[in-house]
Amino acid sequence: MPPMSAASSALNPGVAKREVFAWSMYDFANSGYTTVVLTAVFNAYFVSVVAQGAPWATFAWTATLAVSYLLVMAAGPVIGAYADARGAKKRVLFLATAGCIVSTALLFGAGPGTLALACAAVIVSNFCYAIGENIAAAFLPELARPAAVGKVSGWGWAWGYVGGLVALGACLAWIQTAPWRGQTTGEAVPMTNLITAVIYAAGAAFTFLWLKERKTPVAGNVRWADAFARLAATARAARRYRDLLLVFACGTCYQAGVATVITLAAIYAQQVMGFETVDTLKLILIVNVTACVGAFAFGYVQDAIGKKRALLLTLCGWIAMVVTAWFATTRPLFWVAANLAGLCMGSSQSAGRALVAYFAPPAQAAEMFGLFGVATRLAAVLGPLTYGTVSWVTGNDHRLAMLVTGVFFIAAIAVLTQVDEARGRAAAEAQ
Repeated sequence: MPPMSAASSALNPGVAKREVFAWSMYDFANSGYTTVVLTAVFNAYFVSVVAQGAPWATFAWTATLAVSYLLVMAAGPVIGAYADARGAKKRVLFLATAGCIVSTALLFGAGPGTLALACAAVIVSNFCYAIGENIAAAFLPELARPAAVGKVSGWGWAWGYVGGLVALGACLAWIQTAPWRGQTTGEAVPMTNLITAVIYAAGAAFTFLWLKERKTPVAGNVRWADAFARLAATARAARRYRDLLLVFACGTCYQAGVATVITLAAIYAQQVMGFETVDTLKLILIVNVTACVGAFAFGYVQDAIGKKRALLLTLCGWIAMVVTAWFATTRPLFWVAANLAGLCMGSSQSAGRALVAYFAPPAQAAEMFGLFGVATRLAAVLGPLTYGTVSWVTGNDHRLAMLVTGVFFIAAIAVLTQVDEARGRAAAEAQ
C-alpha cells in the first residue's frame, strides 16, 4: 500500500484510509481464486485428472468457463443496476463472495469421475467471482478523486497480486510437502481449493468490516423491474457514452487475450514447455510479483500521461509477449515471455478498470461496471474458446493457438485509438 500522505491526496473528501485498505483487501482476497483455480493449479488438474487427459479436455475446461461467463453477461448489468438503485452494493458483494467461497470449497471433492460436479462448481464459483469483481470495482469512483483513479486502482490491483502470491505460496507449500504425508502431487491438489476458499474469506472480512455503502437508496420499494428500466434508459442515452462504449469494445478485445493467458498459462507451460506442477507454480509465483509491480507502477503512469496512453503501452507489450512466447523453445526465453505477460497483465487490467471509473457517471457506477463485465466476460468466452478450438483442430498445436491470441491485442489497439479521454470524462460529469 502507498504512503499515507499519498493516499490522503488521492481520496475523495470523507473517505478514510482504512476504507481504501478494506477495498484493496477484496482484490487481495479474490485474486487467490483466479490464481489457483483458473490459472495455476486446478485448471491443469481438471484437464489431466478430472477429464483424464481426453482429447476434448482443454475444450471442456474452456467451455465450462464460457457457460459461467455467458451467465455473467446476462445477469451482471441487471445486478449492477439493481445495486445502484437499491444502494445495495455491499449486500450484493457479500452474497457473491459467499457463493464463490462455498463453491470453491466444493471443488475439494473433484477427481476422476466427477466431471459434472467439477463443471457445476466452477460455473457457480466463477459466476459469483465475476459479479463480486464488478460490484467491488463500482466502489472506486466513490473512493478516489477523478484525477487519481489510476493510482488507486493500481494500489488495489497490486495488493491483489500479493493476495494471489499468498494463496499460491500456501498451495505450493501444501503440494511440495505431499510426499511427507504419503500423497502424490495429484492427490494433494484438491486441498488447494479449501486453502483458497479460506484465504478468500479471511481477506474479504476486512472489506465488509470497514468499507462503507455511500449510495442513498431510491425512495420506495425498488424492484428488479426497475433495474431493467434503468438499463433501458442507459441504452436510449448510449450516444452520450460513446467513449465509454469504445472502452467496452476495447476491453472485449484485449481481455480476450488476457483471459486466454490467465486460463491456459498452466496448460501451455505443461503441454509445450514440459513443466511439472511444481515448476508451473513457481513460474506463476514469479509472474505474480512482476504483475504486482506492473499494476502499482502503471497506476501512477496512467494519471501522469493519461489512462488511454498507458493502456496503449501495455497492449503493445502484450503483442511483444505473444511473439516471444511463440518463438520460445527454451525455458529461459519462456520465462522472459511469462514475466512480460505479468507486467502487462497487472498494468492493463488496472488501466481498464480506471478508465471505466473515469468515464462512468457516479450514480451509475455499478451498472456501468456490470456492462463492462459483459464486455470482459464476452472476452473470456471468445479468447479461451478460440484458443481451445485452434488447439483442438490443429492436433494440440498450442504454439499456433498462442499466436492467434495476438490478434485480439491488435484489434484492441485499433479500437482504443478512437477513444477521446477528455470527451469521455466530460460526458460522465454531465450526468
